[in-house]
This record gives sequence, structure tokens and C-alpha cells, in this order.
Amino acid sequence: MKLSFRWYGENDPVTLEKIRQIPNVQGIVSAIYDIPAGETWPKDKILKLKNSIEKYNLKLMVIESVPVHEDIKLGLPTRDRYIKNYIDTIKNLGELGIRTVCYNFMPIFDWVRTTLYKPMEDGSTTLAYDHAEISSSDPINGDFDLPGWGAMYSKEEIKKLLKQYQNVSEEDMWKHLAYFLENIIPVAEGYDVKMAIHPDDPPWSVFDLPRIITNKQSLERLVNIVDSPCNGLTICTGSLGVLPENDMKDIVKYFGERGKLHFLHFRNVKRNGEYSFEETAHLSKLGSLNMVEILKAAVQSGFDGPVRPDHGRMIWGEKGNPGYGLYDRALGCSYINGLLEAINHYELKT
Repeated sequence: MKLSFRWYGENDPVTLEKIRQIPNVQGIVSAIYDIPAGETWPKDKILKLKNSIEKYNLKLMVIESVPVHEDIKLGLPTRDRYIKNYIDTIKNLGELGIRTVCYNFMPIFDWVRTTLYKPMEDGSTTLAYDHAEISSSDPINGDFDLPGWGAMYSKEEIKKLLKQYQNVSEEDMWKHLAYFLENIIPVAEGYDVKMAIHPDDPPWSVFDLPRIITNKQSLERLVNIVDSPCNGLTICTGSLGVLPENDMKDIVKYFGERGKLHFLHFRNVKRNGEYSFEETAHLSKLGSLNMVEILKAAVQSGFDGPVRPDHGRMIWGEKGNPGYGLYDRALGCSYINGLLEAINHYELKT
């Protein structure tokens, strides 16, 4: 398994100089953040990003993500232009030796939380979600706003998109996703790029929008749309794990053994009731997931791809992007390192 770390580019307060000091981190997970969704990523910009990372003896291991334009998700006639642009981006990434692309198919909103700074008993703060609060929120007329999607669309654009999605069912979303994959996966295969869809976060409907990548059955349906080694998954333990019926050990092992696990997001969550949760430190006893068994399952499945600690709490007075500070994610890397060394060298594989 190859330990990696998310980096948001030159403006990220967590610098590459700091990241490279975390033991065993080999790869960087990043993207180009100033190109609108649906437009082609120029090869020179990709190369500039790649070179800036390699200066620190790190590798651009995963692109997270190349956003999918809403017209593709909606199945509009204009989608073909955006799919062509997406294909051109895949070609450019493949030609520059980038082998994994994480993406998602969530309508309008990316990951959603109701607070970014929930106080913890130990003095840290964390990301948390309460569905009752979401259900009583108005994304159009209220002041509800979160990074990850708030800056992507204006209130008027969100209003228009919500109206467009009113008549889009889950089965419609599946048809639109299939059309997208049937067009891009043959190209990805030709350029040796693994496409790794991220599950919906959280894995249920938000603001009455259809969300379809939510459990083992939906992951199975996804990989069967196009039978290709390049059509696979980003398995995020924290996203799927907020539903108790999602057995993360089983899901990781099942898809890892079938070569469909391309990228692993490894984090713990604590369920606080139905459709309510908070993110915790990685240690198993602090949350609802058995992190040892999950990582052990990944090793036993033969998975040798990129893994990252995903989100972290804000600790030790650190200021920065909520969920993406340095300190707790670095602790997460150390936790992963310790588990992997134990699993691989002290015969915990059985």
C-alpha cells in the first residue's frame, strides 16, 4: 500500500515541505483548482503541478478530482461536449503518467456537513453532520454554506439546478452515469488511467436530491456497468461507514479481491444516531469502525494502491481548512504506518 496525502496546491497552508517530513508518505493527492467543471485540463498545467510535487521527492499519485459537469449528471443534450472535454483531460493525465483519478457523481453538492467545528471533549474540533438540521435548512434562502460546494455555484445557480433535478430519479442518475462511463472508460483503459468513483458523502439523499453510490450493492452495480480494470472505486470508510449496514471490512475485502479497489480513504466516524455522525481520530475505540480489521482486509485482498488518512480534526490550535489541517492527518499517517507494519510483519494476516 502506498501512503499518500491530500494537498490543495500552492495556497495550501500545509506545504509540501511539511508533508514530505511525514514518515513513509510517497504520494500526493491533488488537482487543478482554477479550471471550471467541464473544461479540459491543459497538459502544461498538469505538468506544472506534477513538477512542483516532484521537486520534493514526492509523486503526484492521484488526481482528486476531475469534476463531472452537472449537464452530464442531468443527462442534458449538452453533456457530449463536456464528456469530450473529460476524455481529453484523461488523455492528458495518462500521457503524463498519472494513473488514478478519483471522481464523484453527487448532484450539485459535494460532501456535506452541518458543522465544521464541533467541539470535542479533548479540546479539538471536528466535522459533524445532523440530518435534522439539514432537513430544516434552506440552501436557497438561508445562510447554510459549507466549503466544497458553497463557492462552486451562486444561489441563483443552485436554485436553477435544484429545479432541474426535481424530475431526475435515482434510475435516471444510473442511466446518466452509465452513459458517462461507457464513453470514458474505454479511453481510460487505452491510457492506463484507473477511474475511481467516490461514494456519496453522506450516503443518503440531501435536499431531496438523488444519491446512488451508497452501499455494497450500488458499488457492485457501478463496476458492472463497464467491465474493465479501469472502472473501479475509491472506498471511503468514513463516507460509507456512517451507515451501520455497510460492513466496511466486507466491502473492502470484496472489491479489493476483485481488483476494483483503486484508492482507499481511511478515516473513522462515530455514529450519534440515525443519520447523525461526527468524525473522530483514527483509533478504532474512538469511533464506530474497526479500523484494524478494515486495513487488514485491504492487505489480505492484495490491495497495493494509494491510501490516505482523509480528513482530520483540528488540533493543537492549528488554523486552516477544516478537515484538512496538518497535525491530525499526520497522526493518521502514523496510525496507518503502525497498523501496516504490524499486519505485514507480525503475522496478523490470518
